[in-house]
Amino acid sequence: MTEKDRIAANVRKPVADIERTIAIGTQTMVVGPYAQRLRLRPGQEARPNARDTAARLVEAVGLAAAINLTVRAERLILLDRPTPATYLGSGKVEELKQQIEELEIGLVIMDAALSPVQQRNLEQAWQCKVIDRTGLILEIFGRRARTREGRLQVELAHLGYQKSRLVRSWTHLERQRGGFGFLGGPGETQIESDRRIILDRMVRLQRELDGVKRTRGLHREGRRRTPYPIIALVGYTNAGKSTLFNRLTSAEVMAEDLLFATLDPTARVVRLPHGAPIILSDTVGFISDLPTTLVAAFRATLEDVIEADIVLHIRDVSHEDTEAQAQDVTAIMRDLGIDPDQPDKVIEVWNKIDQLSTDAREQAMNRAENATTLLKPIAVSALTGEGTDLLLALIESKLSADRGLYQLILTPQDGAILAWIYREGEVLERRDEDNGEINLHVRLPLEKEGLLLRRVPEAKKLSSNNPKTTIEPSSWQP
Repeated sequence: MTEKDRIAANVRKPVADIERTIAIGTQTMVVGPYAQRLRLRPGQEARPNARDTAARLVEAVGLAAAINLTVRAERLILLDRPTPATYLGSGKVEELKQQIEELEIGLVIMDAALSPVQQRNLEQAWQCKVIDRTGLILEIFGRRARTREGRLQVELAHLGYQKSRLVRSWTHLERQRGGFGFLGGPGETQIESDRRIILDRMVRLQRELDGVKRTRGLHREGRRRTPYPIIALVGYTNAGKSTLFNRLTSAEVMAEDLLFATLDPTARVVRLPHGAPIILSDTVGFISDLPTTLVAAFRATLEDVIEADIVLHIRDVSHEDTEAQAQDVTAIMRDLGIDPDQPDKVIEVWNKIDQLSTDAREQAMNRAENATTLLKPIAVSALTGEGTDLLLALIESKLSADRGLYQLILTPQDGAILAWIYREGEVLERRDEDNGEINLHVRLPLEKEGLLLRRVPEAKKLSSNNPKTTIEPSSWQP
């Protein structure tokens, strides 16, 4: 095939296929330069890094695999502190340079947040492309965004990231002359011109996102009027949120063993054990060191989490770094204004128990069962469905905490009332008598009590209800 034919063939390919082809052909090295001790604030005593460095490097390689990069080498480097000029010490820079040349590496991924100067200096030293963790995550999000809203959010975050790195692209350009003849002053530099273009584009994107935000607000307002409770799934990326979402909703959301498989939020209606409808919302996964530009850009999407009646914190308990991942997720939840320790708002779900060994599984189940904290976790397997019935029952009990419990008798002519009860509440128990009468125990939102009593004045309120309320056959009242 000639070069002309190859170019023509690439033109006919979808953009995603072209990007995948380029990524597979790019020889990549992943470098994990991790500090052994952390200082959260200036002057504060350093403490050991709680995250497992080997697990962090595996995660970084997984991020590279998420966009089909060919990883030829992985390097774990432990640092006392980053070097201002190149992040790594000069000896490590030289050592990696030799390996990069031997393996013909075209891209180095530094699993850290690099400054523009550090990024430029490393590229000059290694003579290849260098991107940091933020740039890699932005690249993944750019590939995965499917909806207009997702693309707007990714582009806004990417422009905010790129704005501070213009110097890397334009250092070879001199100042342009402004004005006329010899009296003109030094005009706008190319850097300033491009920065102005980026800022103008960011303003337009933010205006469009504000429109999206208003639209989502109207959708949320419509859902409140329904009113169906909203249950949001949050958790570390690849914790199994989409698999659990598919299990509970019978949907077909993309669910793969891949970091950031889900980017665009999805919502479906689910029926609880006694028939009450809820809206289940799948969201983008969180990750450690999530770029602040992405958190800000995706706030419109994450508002669904903020507005949720219950948040399911999905944890991958089979992961060796599950505790550190949970801490990262709870930190982001606090940034969003959600108290992760609020028992009536958050349910901690321990997922992937099917991937544990027999002993580890038994220990996890015992820890979940005997937990003394308010946030007693529930162990499930989204893949096999184990524990999901208990999870739905727990969601139902938490939502019913502010619902009234009623006993009533309907006649065969009360079909419309019966349909309304099934639509607006939960039928906990039903007994059809020989004479055609229907004895019901039902649970309704307190705001529906007035409507119920107007339609069935003889209805008896049994209790204000609580999460542990159950109905036994012996509780029927004459």
